Amino acid sequence: MNNMLDLFENKIVPILFKVGQNKRLIAIRNGLSITIPFTIIGSFFLIIGNLPIQAWMNFISPYSEIINAPVNETFGMLGLISAIGIGYFLGKELNVEPISNAIITLVAFLLATLSVENTLDIEAMGAVGMFTAIMVALFTVEIYRFFIRHRITIRMPEGVPPAVAQSFVSLIPAFVVIVAIWIVRVIIGIDLNEIIQIIFQPLVFGLDSLPGLVIYSLLVCLLWTAGIHGDHALAGIATPIFLSNLAANTVAFQAGTPLPHVVVDGFWIVFMCLGGTGSTIGLVLNMLRSKTKGYKSLGKLSLPSALFAINEPVIFGFPIVLNPIIMIPFIVTPIILGSAAYILTNLGIIGNIVFLVPWTTPPIIGAYLATNGNIPAAIFSALSVIASYYIYLPFFKVAEKKQLMLEQNESESK
Repeated sequence: MNNMLDLFENKIVPILFKVGQNKRLIAIRNGLSITIPFTIIGSFFLIIGNLPIQAWMNFISPYSEIINAPVNETFGMLGLISAIGIGYFLGKELNVEPISNAIITLVAFLLATLSVENTLDIEAMGAVGMFTAIMVALFTVEIYRFFIRHRITIRMPEGVPPAVAQSFVSLIPAFVVIVAIWIVRVIIGIDLNEIIQIIFQPLVFGLDSLPGLVIYSLLVCLLWTAGIHGDHALAGIATPIFLSNLAANTVAFQAGTPLPHVVVDGFWIVFMCLGGTGSTIGLVLNMLRSKTKGYKSLGKLSLPSALFAINEPVIFGFPIVLNPIIMIPFIVTPIILGSAAYILTNLGIIGNIVFLVPWTTPPIIGAYLATNGNIPAAIFSALSVIASYYIYLPFFKVAEKKQLMLEQNESESK
């Protein structure tokens, strides 16, 4: 076990840490986080328009078009919002003017996703265009950075207002970006959005599969056990895929067609992070029943935050970080729960996720709301809390035994 821990800590963690600290991935993660309020607001209106109560459905039916308007405008603009957010944060990370890069990225994105008739493609502004937004933002900011670093810009004399001077600094790089994309999309006629979708398809398919879900969960939890925020480290890679899958489910739900995806934005939180990453609510419940004063106190302290999926007090207070005993259930529990949820969803026993609920929504309630009032999903969430308790139990007993001996030694020394 110690050899494995040393291998992980010395060989694997540095690689994953470098990935997590990559400025471009950080910018993608931060840029995509701007979409969160809009997906939650859109989900709120979608829930209002589709509450699984027949009397309410009969009442709201004449107003469905009005209720769905904010849904269409929030989920339907995810690609556009992503382009602005990633352009801004990428500029910030690479130390070039962020506002200018956000606006140039926005214009370049709209140009890259033009229809065959060279008109704005409304569909591409939604989740379908998210990967294009990422690639366009990367291209835009790198071009902008190149011109700034080599001082190939128009510089205005002193005394010109800073905003005006900055607009002229941005002129040449903006021109080059727009002309380059115009040649590719309009003159040559290459459908950039379609090509980028094809390139990313294997990754999208992989993360929407059971093996992909297990690998993702394993990496996230392993990073946490090394003291690295695993969710954030991999968000730049996983979030665009999960968010795109959620938007596809939402569109299918509105149309009344089968929901295409199981692993979507929210699946990780709703079914695999009960009490926080590692489904540590089971560990908290064990601590509440502990014979040791230290663990019992930590359990009482951690329970309120655990109900809202915040578990830093447990991860760093127990601790779970570099703890060879507790890191096993910390990794295994979400994999077991996620695998069960994936299989049951595929079998049609529990409902697919169609709404994005705030990540701090307590267990059971979150599952019920995210699946449009699916009772089996809520029951599964309740059973998952119990399951996490029993998965952690034998490992907790080993840790508790050591803690009891420690407390006894301390009391004897006094």
